[in-house]
Amino acid sequence: MNLPSETTSFVGRAAELREISDLLAGARLVTLTGVGGVGKSRLALRAAHRLQERYADGARLVRLAPLRDASLLGNVLLEELLLADQTLRPPEELAAEWLAGKQLLLVLDSCEHLVTECARLARTLLDTAPELRILATSRQPLGTRGERVVAVCPLPLPRPPTRRDAPPEHSDAVTLFAERAATALPGFELCAARRASAAAVCRRLDGIPLAIELAAAQLAELSLEQLADRIQHRFDALTERSGTGTAALPRHRTLRTTIGWSHELCTPLERLLWARLSVFNGGFDLGGARAVGAGGPIPAGEVEQLLDGLVAKSLVRRRSNGTERPPRYDMLDTVREYGAQWLRELDEEHTARCAHRDHHLDLVLRADAEWMGPHQVDWYNRLAAEHANLRTALDFSLSQGHGRAALDMGGALWFFWFACGFTREGRHYLGWALDVCGEPGPARAKALWANGVVAIAQGDTGAAWRLAAAFREAVRDSTDPDAAAAAAYLEGAALTLRGDQRAAAEVFASVADLPADDEAGGRGGAGAGRGAFPAAHFLNQVTSAFVHVHRGEFAAAAAVADALCDRCARRGERWMHAWAEYTRALAAVGLGRPAEAAAHARSALRGKALLHDTIGTVMTVDLLASTTAASGHGVRAARLLGIGQRMWQTVGLPQMGMPELLAARERSELRIRSCIGDAAYERSYRTGLDTDPTDGLAYALASDAPSA
Repeated sequence: MNLPSETTSFVGRAAELREISDLLAGARLVTLTGVGGVGKSRLALRAAHRLQERYADGARLVRLAPLRDASLLGNVLLEELLLADQTLRPPEELAAEWLAGKQLLLVLDSCEHLVTECARLARTLLDTAPELRILATSRQPLGTRGERVVAVCPLPLPRPPTRRDAPPEHSDAVTLFAERAATALPGFELCAARRASAAAVCRRLDGIPLAIELAAAQLAELSLEQLADRIQHRFDALTERSGTGTAALPRHRTLRTTIGWSHELCTPLERLLWARLSVFNGGFDLGGARAVGAGGPIPAGEVEQLLDGLVAKSLVRRRSNGTERPPRYDMLDTVREYGAQWLRELDEEHTARCAHRDHHLDLVLRADAEWMGPHQVDWYNRLAAEHANLRTALDFSLSQGHGRAALDMGGALWFFWFACGFTREGRHYLGWALDVCGEPGPARAKALWANGVVAIAQGDTGAAWRLAAAFREAVRDSTDPDAAAAAAYLEGAALTLRGDQRAAAEVFASVADLPADDEAGGRGGAGAGRGAFPAAHFLNQVTSAFVHVHRGEFAAAAAVADALCDRCARRGERWMHAWAEYTRALAAVGLGRPAEAAAHARSALRGKALLHDTIGTVMTVDLLASTTAASGHGVRAARLLGIGQRMWQTVGLPQMGMPELLAARERSELRIRSCIGDAAYERSYRTGLDTDPTDGLAYALASDAPSA
């Protein structure tokens, strides 16, 4: 399950939680609606935590707030469901197919900017998956058939006292204020004398949770009485200017007024930083804040202090990731929207978005240069955290006609699209960038190659072959020392996918390998003085080993894979090393060495787990089951086969629907059944099938043993 833990206390909403529970017992689509800041997302998350035990497959959360391009909705759904897919089929169709056999609660959070698309998606999923329930949050209903709507209201308020000496009533709004006040001002207690002022603040803020939290954060600098007076003064002035007299403001105006008041309490430089940071999507780190926030009156050295000030006022949230990596920051949508409007009023939006794009372009160029070195895992984690910002930077570049920047970024991200499982998105952005910018040169050549690599990952041999020809033409006069190897990979890989192993072998044999002395660049990445495609040599080597396996040349495959493992080890590289180990395992199987094959498969598993290569991981577990069966450990092999099948169920279509993989799995099952009998097979297989994937991976990584 991917439900995040709750980092602050949850107050009230008992009636709403009961209503959601009751509605989901009968209805299949329930949408929580309400103004921004009223607590829809938090309520949906709490409901999902409470109800997940009701569903055999638990609950999954899909965050849609960072998504701006509606055409990527299906991609984000696959990503949030942790489904891996390398095909060309529509992602919504794949998600529906996976959900068809699941009893699951799916939370679609923040649908308001994609209402039409989310309504269409919900209908598709519900029509295909009979046991699926969807809980959506939106500022307006989705408007699709069968939808039940829960209007999320502000927190209950205490009634105004009827006598001057009457104690204020207890209420959820005041409780929330007191708890958040204690966070802003440690030791704060809501004694009877303070309760009346707190109640007045909550009434003035209409019980809107975000408005209450923003107000409570000011107690670090103001007394409760000062806070109550300033809020009252602020709203009195606003109602006089709007001509509404003492009438209540609409709730969305109440929240906006509260955010505006928080804006006024910031220093001028804090306001400017807030506005500039609004261009981030999905959060940012301190380096990003400096790159986008510094400039003009804000020196880079003061960004951290200003950022701390915004955190203290609850306008920016600091997210600790529980590791040694630097913390990340983010803003709630309503707070970010206010900053974005302020940025437009300052006429700085284009400048800030260019700074955002340039920061992320620099980031991906450095990641590309270092990918084939010892920092792979760090770069994977960093770019995964910046995924929404990468989309934002690419969307901005392409919508503004900055095709060269999009080519540079999309091409440099080849490994992210290919190795990290975002093939669909890679094809989307690379195709768009190549259409927008037809200017010949190294940037276009790199984007063509990247698009070809991604097409190969999807098994789209027709597109790969066309892109290989276009790439050959683009680098015809190039002096890049790696260009020939890069072209050979596109052509050779396309041929091996087509089944023409002889022609593929000829292609790989025709290109020079990476010189040993040039590997030195060795530990940092591409190496000083190398070209734009150093990874092509590694891809050629591993694909050549696969060609040898397909041709039954197992000794040759082992020799190539051994050499590649040595090369990767010298560089501290993990991704290609894992594939080399997988190929070693295949070769050892062909040579009749099951114990050796199992050792290589476990080594491959360790590398693939580091980079979250889900497809590679489960393929290796299946291979490990086969080698374990060949070693005579039938009970353990059956359990591994069950673990592998459980993993396939979590990442997509079992064995990706590939005939070769399905046939290999069937052979393993028949071999195990003949070894231990049907009853023992079923018991052990069921044990594996019931094992959590994380525990299953740990079991697979343990050394083979005669027992289960």
